[in-house]
Amino acid sequence: MSEITRTPTLHTARLILRPLALSDAPAIQRHFNNWNIIQHLASVVPWPYPDDGAKTFIARELERVAAGEEIYNWMLTLRGGDGEAIGNIRFRPRSDNAKGNRGFWLAERYWNQGLMSEAVSAVNDFAFRTLGIESFYACNAVTNVASRRVKQKTGAELVGYVELAHHSGQALAEKWRVTRENWLRRNR
Repeated sequence: MSEITRTPTLHTARLILRPLALSDAPAIQRHFNNWNIIQHLASVVPWPYPDDGAKTFIARELERVAAGEEIYNWMLTLRGGDGEAIGNIRFRPRSDNAKGNRGFWLAERYWNQGLMSEAVSAVNDFAFRTLGIESFYACNAVTNVASRRVKQKTGAELVGYVELAHHSGQALAEKWRVTRENWLRRNR
């Protein structure tokens, strides 16, 4: 299997969100291997990021999907670009994991341009309009202001805090809930 085929391709004004593929390993390795990204992630992500980290991540995700797990894994690419992945959104809609159902990262050179909010909006639309789920959760380190802003811009509501170790040493995460009712009301 060369890509996670259950993940549909989504389009926004500036992005194409396409399924994770084995060919994304070099771009993931290049962009994700960055302390400014990884410091805000849960400590389950290896740091220092190993030379085969991207290949290992992709292989693990493909194995999980092949085993029947419901995982949607989008690589973000720029419309009109060369197709190189610049970020990722991983969504497990029915997971009861305390870390939340959705996580994301974006290559540092693309920060502060509204791209992740645009991508998250497309994923929310898929979750609520296509999958028909009622709600899901997302978490971020309390020190990750940019991730908090994405959640605020895309209709999430802060519901509390959970203990979650991050690479930065931060042990507290904000827990956000995104509901179908709120999303559809905001995006008629």
